[in-house]
Amino acid sequence: MDKVLAKLAKRSPFYMYLFLNMSRRPSLEAEKLYISLKNGKFTVVYNPRWIEQKSEQFVEAFLIHQLMHLINLHFLIKPKDDRDRAIWDLAMDAAINQHIPELAAFGVPLNLLVEEGHGVDNENLFVLPPDWMPNKSAEEYHEWIVQEMEKLGRFDVVVVAKMRENRFDPHNEMFAEHDTDMILELSQSLISKAFNLYGSELPSGVRRMVELSILRPFLNWKDTLRRFAGVSEYGERYLTPLKLNRRYQDQPGWKVANAARLGIIVDTSGSIIQEELDVFFTEIESLSRYVDTTLILVQVDRAVNLKVNYTRGMWRNMQIIGGGETDLQPAVDYLEHNHKPEGIVIFTDGFADLPKVKRRVLFILSKYHNDEFITQARNTYGRSSVVVLSW
Repeated sequence: MDKVLAKLAKRSPFYMYLFLNMSRRPSLEAEKLYISLKNGKFTVVYNPRWIEQKSEQFVEAFLIHQLMHLINLHFLIKPKDDRDRAIWDLAMDAAINQHIPELAAFGVPLNLLVEEGHGVDNENLFVLPPDWMPNKSAEEYHEWIVQEMEKLGRFDVVVVAKMRENRFDPHNEMFAEHDTDMILELSQSLISKAFNLYGSELPSGVRRMVELSILRPFLNWKDTLRRFAGVSEYGERYLTPLKLNRRYQDQPGWKVANAARLGIIVDTSGSIIQEELDVFFTEIESLSRYVDTTLILVQVDRAVNLKVNYTRGMWRNMQIIGGGETDLQPAVDYLEHNHKPEGIVIFTDGFADLPKVKRRVLFILSKYHNDEFITQARNTYGRSSVVVLSW
């Protein structure tokens, strides 16, 4: 490993900076090599016996491959099922391997794998994108694979998954059982520092990849909102005759003790258009359906205009009050002083001063947002404190 890292230093100070800020842990229990999070620090976990069997050039390329999974935020991808996981495995590798010459030299294009219906069963053969689709993301390759297999009238990527079980790249070991928000915060902080120092020396394709990773919002902002709301989602539930059962009128109903309180702030100032309000309330309605949490909704422009305990379907008759200048602070102060919520979610376009929030906070910005607000919020409350809606 020392020899490999020495070669890596000559190849790229960007990669070397990243690995110098990671721990190394040999382990005979590791299948091969992967990057994990140990005691709050990224760690390269490797099997020394496997390392000894490989050339330094191969191990160096494989280290870069694993690092690119981290750079591309692939740990945020949540497959729907085993079949979808097989597609994502191919898509992630195609996005990465094209930028590593040592692996690309032994590459098999995605279109051949999909057309022939088999996977890569040799660790010296690597997945590449189709020749006509270079420099795309894993998300784009995933979409292409799904569309292509639908055209072919089959969806037998389970075969691909089985063929990949003995491959070199154990995607399932990537940050297993770790908090996603923590990994995102630590990885983007480390990658941003390395990029500021040595990004200009990267090849253009890799440089663009890193730039997109640093600047882009979460891959799935819906999951981000759900995780934020669900931290203290359920209180203790018990049956009580004092509450009606919604389904059976002669039976006691369920009551939740010490239910979590989540503050919802909706910016209704003059800069917010009806399209944005419609999307805001669509997400609030969805939130009310998948969390067992008291939602305290506040509308605000330059002052608090409306305060309600939001329940399912309330959006249909919700009156929108506002239209003035924007000041989010009165709504934050009201919620913190009167309700002490476990967290506050703020729907806004960001054309306002950043409020001071003492609780956990998540800013959800419309696609017509203020970029300066995003920068200020992430610098103050952390990178995971902001997501941008897409519709």
